[in-house]
Amino acid sequence: MSDTIPLWLPISYTLFLLVLVPVYWKHYGPGNFLWFSDVALFSVGIVLWTENQLLLSMMAVGVLGLELVWNVDYFGRLLTGRELLGLSNYMFHPDKSLFLRGLSLFHVFLPAIVIWLLIEWGYDTRAIWYQTALAWVVLPLSYFLTDPRENVNWVFGFGSEPQQAIPKGLYFALAMLFFPICIYLPSHFALQWLFN
Repeated sequence: MSDTIPLWLPISYTLFLLVLVPVYWKHYGPGNFLWFSDVALFSVGIVLWTENQLLLSMMAVGVLGLELVWNVDYFGRLLTGRELLGLSNYMFHPDKSLFLRGLSLFHVFLPAIVIWLLIEWGYDTRAIWYQTALAWVVLPLSYFLTDPRENVNWVFGFGSEPQQAIPKGLYFALAMLFFPICIYLPSHFALQWLFN
């Protein structure tokens, strides 16, 4: 392990995952781990042990922007008491225990770790292609293996509910294009500009 990452960080991160995985499995089921944010959570754990710059850059281009928006939504609601975008609504559901909701605070420290390592290592511009390939595996798995009511990665509709406006297959095909074009491509240019 290099001097960049202190040993306590991957150890504590791994211990956190060892708590989160069984709790999430019990409360949300295995399909929940297909959320891109959960994929990033596990991938950054690998990065902390292996120092794989490409994998870090993939998670940055894939989820960093969405994670930052989640934080704006969450802290905006904490400060104002008003729903902003609805991405973090589940954090305010009283039917979920504080412990369960507390585990979801990984959305706060995950982008901080990603940004810190991008500052240290820079951004690998190949990431957009690898992240797109990963998305084109994760999105069909989300579509075929999860409950539409869970709407994992929004493969059935934008937001918490499945959409009814267009055929499901057409919406899914558009979702397969949406992530690379509307999220990864702008993120790629922003990361290239900021960290290279």
